[in-house]
Amino acid sequence: MMTTAEIKIEDCDFCNPEHLNGIGELLNAYIADQMGGGQPLSKLQQLRLVDGLNNHPTAIVLLALADERPVGMLVAFENFSTFTVRPMVNIHDLIVLPEFRGLGIGRKLMDAIEVRAREKGCSRITLEVRHDNVKAQTLYVSLDFQEADPPMYYWRKNL
Repeated sequence: MMTTAEIKIEDCDFCNPEHLNGIGELLNAYIADQMGGGQPLSKLQQLRLVDGLNNHPTAIVLLALADERPVGMLVAFENFSTFTVRPMVNIHDLIVLPEFRGLGIGRKLMDAIEVRAREKGCSRITLEVRHDNVKAQTLYVSLDFQEADPPMYYWRKNL
């Protein structure tokens, strides 16, 4: 059984084929999960995904590696808060393969993004979480995240 100490957190190397394949595999695992709820990405979509992340000027992609195999990923984007007049980071995806859950990998990824955000002088880290994803909420609360005050709704308009 692998321990948390054996898991390395690294920035995605967009020149490393294992990292690029890992991004697609991790996202498809997330989509297939009961908390994901979508259609798996085709190989073409996976290529577009890694190209889009690589070329997005504010993307932060962290990978959790077990024996060089990507087993977890955090995708975030730096933004700017008009209220605090400082940068901020929004976590878009936090993924850990099912067979690696419970080892503290999500916490290691979250700790790594907090270090990055502090280095950038960010005022806050934001994220969204499904109301029924109690395991993720438990992790976030343990890391001092809390529901926004006043509570916010996540709205969208599909185009």
